[in-house]
Amino acid sequence: MLDLKKIAENLIDTFKQAGEASIKTYDAGLKIEHKEDASPVSNGDLLVNEILCKKIKELTPNLEIISEENYKEGKQYNDKDFWLIDPIDGTKEYIAGKDEYTLNAALILNKKPALGLVGVPKKNRIFYSYGQGNSYLIDNEKLIKLSNQKKTPKGAVLAVTSSPNPKGPILEVLQKHGMTKFQEIRSSYKFCVIATGEFDIYAARERANEWDYAAGHAIAEHAGVLVTTLDEKKFEYGKTGYKNLSLLVKRKIDLND
Repeated sequence: MLDLKKIAENLIDTFKQAGEASIKTYDAGLKIEHKEDASPVSNGDLLVNEILCKKIKELTPNLEIISEENYKEGKQYNDKDFWLIDPIDGTKEYIAGKDEYTLNAALILNKKPALGLVGVPKKNRIFYSYGQGNSYLIDNEKLIKLSNQKKTPKGAVLAVTSSPNPKGPILEVLQKHGMTKFQEIRSSYKFCVIATGEFDIYAARERANEWDYAAGHAIAEHAGVLVTTLDEKKFEYGKTGYKNLSLLVKRKIDLND
């Protein structure tokens, strides 16, 4: 049986190393290419992928690692237990020198995120979790246990969005839940700031791939956050093509609590 606590804690230093490598690589000048879908990938993405995958393979040699940078379109693994890696989520933000890009790894067991790590190198934050009630933030070397306690003002409902101007069904969902203000965050950091209680809600239509969500999902859910589809069904992993369903992330049922 896997010791999730031990695996998560053994990855913390690796995430620190990979985060430092991402900053050094950026400072030295990134080499940027484009994938078949025209999205950018840098040598920083590839270096972080190498560092994370190497350590994960050491810790769990019998589990498949599915990474954004290694995945071949159309390939489907049949294992119900596997890793999902997004070395740098928010590559465009990383290339632009912004501070919200993240490093991500999640262990999926029986279609659910059982363990997750999200590194935010330029904010000196590392989030990690390994089961319900065990979600943590290392903030400038200070360890904080996350419990999704509201930090937003009473009566305010702060949403995090993937775009600067949410429209249509997504705007309707956020308004239905009493949104009073929103802020755009492009990376998986959005899950983490709901887990800390700094924001209350996030909603998205079908977009991106499972590796974009899995680590943040683990951090949030293990802190007590509710993570479902927009129609409030279970959000599970290992779907065909590793494509995401719609998503609803709520800090609590009552966002004023």
